[in-house]
Amino acid sequence: MKRLGPGEGIVGILLVLAAISPFVLPSQAWIGFAVNALLISVLSIAWNVTGGFCGQMSFGHAALYGTGAYAAALLQLRLGLNPYLAGVFGIAAGAAMGGLIGTLAFRYGLRGSYFALVTLAFAEVLRILASSFEFMGAGSGLTLPFKPGLANFQFADRYAAYVFVLILCLAALAFAAAVKGSRLGSNMIAVRENEEAASAIGIDAFRVKVIAMIISGAIAGAAGVAYLQIQLFIDAPIAYGSLISVEALLGPIIGGAGTLLGPVVGTIVLHIVGEVVKNGVGGAPGLNLVFYGIVLLLILRFLPNGLMGLASHLRWPARETTIARSAEAR
Repeated sequence: MKRLGPGEGIVGILLVLAAISPFVLPSQAWIGFAVNALLISVLSIAWNVTGGFCGQMSFGHAALYGTGAYAAALLQLRLGLNPYLAGVFGIAAGAAMGGLIGTLAFRYGLRGSYFALVTLAFAEVLRILASSFEFMGAGSGLTLPFKPGLANFQFADRYAAYVFVLILCLAALAFAAAVKGSRLGSNMIAVRENEEAASAIGIDAFRVKVIAMIISGAIAGAAGVAYLQIQLFIDAPIAYGSLISVEALLGPIIGGAGTLLGPVVGTIVLHIVGEVVKNGVGGAPGLNLVFYGIVLLLILRFLPNGLMGLASHLRWPARETTIARSAEAR
């Protein structure tokens, strides 16, 4: 079993403290911040499966997130489906959208910036469609009737919502860890490092990349369903907006793409920076995005492996060195 370094141990402790902080600091503003940060963390974990594990950089994960949210909302409002069953179908819809985008893009050999632009185009097309069709709410969006209670998959207060999103985030992390530790995860990493070499040793790169998109779509769809059930409202700019896609990729890149905790660490750091900036400048619109860009550039320049890469470089003193120093001291 790999021994954790001091940096990774500190990150783990900080994440535990962050997880319990909403109960220690009972503030409606803080609990709202925590819920939002964890929702985006789940989406970042989804992005990390394709972008971090498999090396396929998506600029349009809002297409997967929004599809999950809209599918769950439409099934409840138009067909009267049970919210739990609608949520399952929402997750399946996100996975199906991921599979569709992946199949179409990878079938024609798209990779790198071409694949990124295709995912961005899908998200934008879906945003336009959701804004145009009346049955999808058009410009008004879709609102679920407020019926708090577990039977309706709704939460009476933000603390219950936070517990739900925390469990969802932990489940997404556990699922991502299982994927990374499996043979499929090894194949994803092989494709990320050198797709031609992976194909040469018998790995079906097309199949691996499509499966990665399906898994990523399912997790992103779950994040979209969770957002819907907490906010009880969804519209095209929220579900398919470019901000969702940007936040999905910023967290893993800043925290450490390809690592398990990187998406969560990066997302929390970004949201804290955003809140500090908004409070410091009086909530000037768009300025937090400027600081996101500055943070991203600094990370890419000085920490190409992200914050988790920095943490992993911190090591405990070697046992031999410690013994030698003790002997000298005597």
